[in-house]
Amino acid sequence: MIQVTSISNPRLAQAFIDYMATQGIHLAMKPTNEPLLVELWLEDDSQLSLVEQELRHFARDPLNERYQAASWQTGKSSRSFQYRNNLNWSTLKSQSGPLTISMTAICILVFLWMLIAGTPDVMNWLAWPNSDQYLELWRWVSHALLHFSLPHILFNLVWWWYLGSQVERKIGAGKLLEITIVSAVFSGWAQSLFSGSHFGGLSGVVYALIGYVWLTGEISPKRGVSVPRGLIAVSVIWLLVDYFDVFSLNIANAAHVSGLIIGLLMGLWDNLRKQKNQ
Repeated sequence: MIQVTSISNPRLAQAFIDYMATQGIHLAMKPTNEPLLVELWLEDDSQLSLVEQELRHFARDPLNERYQAASWQTGKSSRSFQYRNNLNWSTLKSQSGPLTISMTAICILVFLWMLIAGTPDVMNWLAWPNSDQYLELWRWVSHALLHFSLPHILFNLVWWWYLGSQVERKIGAGKLLEITIVSAVFSGWAQSLFSGSHFGGLSGVVYALIGYVWLTGEISPKRGVSVPRGLIAVSVIWLLVDYFDVFSLNIANAAHVSGLIIGLLMGLWDNLRKQKNQ
């Protein structure tokens, strides 16, 4: 047997196993030390190229109906694999990493600070630099910590946790830190051209992570990070909603678009360079 890949969702992994079974290819699922993360092992090594080809399709659209239909067709369930209750702090911690957790905590603390001290006072310390503040280098990234409402911070932190934890666990904390700093600087600069220093939020970084994780999943599925195509479609639709101001929302459109572009460019550079080195 040979290990093919690892998947951070046992239910999706089982659907892929069932689908491959309909193709005459037998895979086995084995648990790991990390909650929810499972390994897929191939019984016949000679079928590896076929499995890798199907994995590329699966990484692009894991929720496709053909995988769910295969589970119904085979009529099997993974009785040997025990699904665990993962709604606890230790599991959430193991599924992320120090940087993901730290950024989440800092954003929450800054949000509480804004509620207590008032938004203007906090922005005086953390907002994008004005013309006489460019040497205050922390401002180039600290604007990403500012959130102006509960939906604002919840939306950004859910995406940050989902995407950032993938990058930190599968690729490394250094890469997540690099994406965060680069996208915060460039998305902040782009937004400042339209609104001066009157903006904030982690959404520029989030859109960079969306672009980076999606493109990495498309080009290099073995790296273990991915975004379902449905979520990509939702993010693009939301960009259009932002641009045309459908709901009269005060949204940092330039930060979103520039963050997405930066993430795609970084993903393209990293994955093409990795393939070239290999």
